[in-house]
Amino acid sequence: MNPSRAELAGTPDPPYVAVIFTSIRAGEEDDGYSTTDTAMSRLATRQPGYLGVDSAREQIGITVSYWRDEASARSWKQVAGHTVAQRRGRERWYSDYRVHIAHVVRAYGPHDDARDGVPD
Repeated sequence: MNPSRAELAGTPDPPYVAVIFTSIRAGEEDDGYSTTDTAMSRLATRQPGYLGVDSAREQIGITVSYWRDEASARSWKQVAGHTVAQRRGRERWYSDYRVHIAHVVRAYGPHDDARDGVPD
């Protein structure tokens, strides 16, 4: 998922769910990857419970999507267009990948009050 400009996802105060997708591309050829990535980014924004996404790709791709709850994240996994993209990823684009589901209990940045007992 490739945002059009460098901007971090604007998420609400926790709790919420993060789906962390890490991947290694199988080759240099695009083979429809960029088009699908853009389409999945747009499709995800229309799903109930979607909160945002952060993504980076160099040697390892890392995409973190944020969801209101586990049910919302699970529903996204079952959306028809997304299931097609998942299959293509397994067959064409990725030599390896992992999906991690996490519950976000705390989130802050440089403009937030981080006096919660956890050092930066």
